Amino acid sequence: MKQLLYITFLLFSTFGMAQNEALFNQGKDNYKAEKYSEAITNWKQILDSGSHSAELYFNLGNAYYKLNQIGPSIYYYEKALQLTPNDKEIKVNLAFAENARVDVIEPLPKTIFSKWYNSIASIFTYEGWAIIAVVFSMLFVGFFILYYFNISEGKKRLFFTSSIVSILLMIGGISMAYLTFGDVQNNKPAIVFAESIEIKTAPKMNSAAAFTLHEGTQVQVIDSDGDWLRISLADGKDGWIPKSDLKLL
Repeated sequence: MKQLLYITFLLFSTFGMAQNEALFNQGKDNYKAEKYSEAITNWKQILDSGSHSAELYFNLGNAYYKLNQIGPSIYYYEKALQLTPNDKEIKVNLAFAENARVDVIEPLPKTIFSKWYNSIASIFTYEGWAIIAVVFSMLFVGFFILYYFNISEGKKRLFFTSSIVSILLMIGGISMAYLTFGDVQNNKPAIVFAESIEIKTAPKMNSAAAFTLHEGTQVQVIDSDGDWLRISLADGKDGWIPKSDLKLL
């Protein structure tokens, strides 16, 4: 029975892959023929099947850019970058799309401590910092055991100093893992899809307008209330926008 289920699953998977490949190639043909809307339809069917890739997102970004739909174009380029962060072609095309945005957001100046933290935090992911903490905790135990059982005064001082350094680095690793994990959890970027939208001071349509944003602008989601999301900008501004007018990355 298990073998039958496995074979059935394998057949469906193979069929699905073949179907997605056909849709992908059909989309490429439509793109070459300048039928950009049809190409988008083909590629979105692949996304609807649960499959995704940097190449698929990149092609969707290109198709939307050709249709002068800046919001979706930037959104899919950003999705592609999430999968391949160092791809130069994606970065170049994203820069072109961003240059077509109406809004120019000047980020707030960072303090020296913030710059130091960002430089250190970018060395590893939170998982990497957690591994660093585990490694130094093991080193601490090893050095302390060597210190405890060693007779030589010189070696005891060396192992004691090494154990202190290890535990300090372990604490540093734990702290960085905790902080960077919090950064990941709080990082909720989204792209404005509305051509032009007034950002409200409260989650109500009849509330006062705080400022106006245009499609393609990237924001951070910091809160939600029913069908409304509270967003913040790099320049410190914040306000409320309907969920339907932006898309989370």
